[in-house]
Amino acid sequence: MFEEAENDPSLPKAQQSADFIEDLRTDLLREQYRRVDDQRQTLLIVVAGVDGSGKGSTINQLNNWMDPRHIRTLAYGELSDLEAMRPAMWRYWRDLPAKGETGVIFGSWYGSLLTEASRKKPDPDRIRQYASQINQFEAMLAQEGVQIIKLWYHLSAKAQKKRTENLLANPDTAWRVTDADIKVQKRFKRLRQAAEETIGLTHQDHAPWVIIPSANDSLRSVRTGLAVLDALRQKPARRVTIHTPTSVPLNPHTVRLTGMDYAPTLEKTDYESELQHWQARLARAARTPEFAHRSMVIAFEGQDAAGKGGAIRRITDVLDARYYDVYPVAAPSEEERARPYLWRFWRPLPRHGHIAIFDRSWYGRVLVERVEKFAKPAEWQRAYGEINNFEAQMVANGTLVLKFWLAITKDEQLKRFEERMRSSIKHYKITDEDWRNRNRWNTYKTAADEMLRRTDTPHAPWHVVATNDKRRARIEVLKAVVLALEGADQAPVYQEPSIESQFHEAS
Repeated sequence: MFEEAENDPSLPKAQQSADFIEDLRTDLLREQYRRVDDQRQTLLIVVAGVDGSGKGSTINQLNNWMDPRHIRTLAYGELSDLEAMRPAMWRYWRDLPAKGETGVIFGSWYGSLLTEASRKKPDPDRIRQYASQINQFEAMLAQEGVQIIKLWYHLSAKAQKKRTENLLANPDTAWRVTDADIKVQKRFKRLRQAAEETIGLTHQDHAPWVIIPSANDSLRSVRTGLAVLDALRQKPARRVTIHTPTSVPLNPHTVRLTGMDYAPTLEKTDYESELQHWQARLARAARTPEFAHRSMVIAFEGQDAAGKGGAIRRITDVLDARYYDVYPVAAPSEEERARPYLWRFWRPLPRHGHIAIFDRSWYGRVLVERVEKFAKPAEWQRAYGEINNFEAQMVANGTLVLKFWLAITKDEQLKRFEERMRSSIKHYKITDEDWRNRNRWNTYKTAADEMLRRTDTPHAPWHVVATNDKRRARIEVLKAVVLALEGADQAPVYQEPSIESQFHEAS
């Protein structure tokens, strides 16, 4: 795999002329501007390789050759306190460049995999899990219009040592040498083996690895420029195949909307005492030491006029406004459309001790986008697995995930629509879209039933609540939130299935 790179080749004579470099830079700029104008794809360049191989210098050269206004260089080191409170992929989702832009990634999502693979006694299961998570992440990005190219910078141990010594000998460049650069010599063989395993497990057609020989500065820069140029010229991937799927177990007892009992009610006096009881418990539970080390995400879905706003207010009435946020989800903005659809939901994930409440959520992909044909069939069909994986990552990080489907009968919905039309206070709540959605009642119901069946998981189950009686529905929602918070220290943490169960699921 590294034979050419460890032979430390020099730049061919044909590529040494100023004309060749000028032509290369012209081609890079032309393709970069075409991408900016088209705004169809994001290009992510993942930079990795042997420490002391000149990665940073080369990317500086690339920025010089191209227009740096459309390149975002993103460097990641140790997790900050805020990053450590979110799922591992949060900081990469947060910084995703828009379509048309190029992102250069240092310290990428490969850090944990490479660290584990380079140990004296690596854990094969952990390596497999890291590789599986990476492959899933990159596959979803590719399916959503993000192109990924991964550059591995490599050279012989002798050349690495010489380059490090030369940099140290010059006071103007000595600052560029890190402790990691110096320690490479003692671990070179293990690092090479780790790189071979990592590249072998994660090289995909839609996210390929390119090995860049790095002993010669000029060759390193030219090979990088040619690799990026080739990527810029490629068309969007038509089909992305992932060979290491994460299997998320589903709940065989998922509640269906057909046959639900909407009759039970709660008298006003009973409601007031129940409301006081559960709100008091909610106020206490949200302030416990146990929840200070967890977070909570609450997603509300359901038919129009089912009472999402009223349920949310009964939760927030007793919470400290500094520790929760409510996100009403509407049609995506231009900024959001320029990125994968889950981007806008990854970004607001809460830190420890905080609650994020979504009035509508990421399930729009398999509901409104499916029914209204905003998403292609292939897009919403694969979204079930992407959503399950998204929620699994939250739960694995200690986030309590509650999902509520608020169900209402068609007759009760009509009654509430008519009440809103007559009310000067509530009139703003009724829109032409509400009436149009009502005409597609059965289509939305079919989509909702499939959503419940395919995304009701043990670690992130659906709570289906009949809302013909608003009082009873609000208490059911409050009760579910309180019990989840009170049991925070016993809440399930998602763990990826074993190799055997994955093989069984795939077969």
